[in-house]
Amino acid sequence: MTTRTGTAARPGPGNRSARRALPGPLTTVCAVLTALMVATAVAGQWVFPEWNRQDLMSTGAMPGDGHLLGTDELGRDVWHMLVAGARSTLAGAALVAVGSMVIGNLLGLTAGYFGGITDTAVRRLADLLLALPALLVTIVVAGIGGGGYALAVGVLVVLTSPGDVRLVRSAVLEQRHRPYVEAAETLGLPTWTIMARHIWPNVLPVVVANTMLNFAGAIVALSSLSFLGLGVPPGAPDWGRMLAENRTLLYDNPSAALAPAVAVIVCAVAVNLLGDRLFEHFSDRRP
Repeated sequence: MTTRTGTAARPGPGNRSARRALPGPLTTVCAVLTALMVATAVAGQWVFPEWNRQDLMSTGAMPGDGHLLGTDELGRDVWHMLVAGARSTLAGAALVAVGSMVIGNLLGLTAGYFGGITDTAVRRLADLLLALPALLVTIVVAGIGGGGYALAVGVLVVLTSPGDVRLVRSAVLEQRHRPYVEAAETLGLPTWTIMARHIWPNVLPVVVANTMLNFAGAIVALSSLSFLGLGVPPGAPDWGRMLAENRTLLYDNPSAALAPAVAVIVCAVAVNLLGDRLFEHFSDRRP
């Protein structure tokens, strides 16, 4: 009689895939932090509508007396400012990431599908922009233009998009000669229908993961610009601006400067790790 000792305990490919699909504790923590961050950005200024209320009798106060993180140099509650500042910090980063994704998808799909002179022109443009130091160019342009949050966001969108263009182009080239694309072309489907309805969905997962990585980088870049005075105007709730305005309080109320710095680091690291995990997950699943 033949026995199958140990067969049931031997993990098959399906079991290994199921284990890979389960998020690890670090991924779960990053996902929770990202969700809390988005919720704070959406509802923060509604939760604390009087975030700009000043109390000049308690400037630079340590945490306590109803102030979770103390007060800043104008007597404003640091915790209220921190929550309210999530909107400008994260909204601008989201605009940079989404704008870069849109440009990257349009140019990357076009270059990867048509090839030839179109591909060459797009690649040369992307290489040219990639050669420029994005943050330094943004500082120069924003400085010449008199600063402004919208200008900084616009420049970062343009200078971040070449990475998306190259990513999407490479992914499209991988899909370009697959049987399903050749079948759609044989059926006479319009070119843009093939690109948008057949190729793009197979490219989208990797694009979404890369967008999250761009989002993390944009948080740091925009906070740096606000710290230098080239982002939001003075007094606005923004983590970079808070760090610049409260750095003189390190010996009076350290949390006034450390809280926005920690918020930038935690959010950037959480989104970066989550985007990196998504990229690995989708790359493993690609045929």
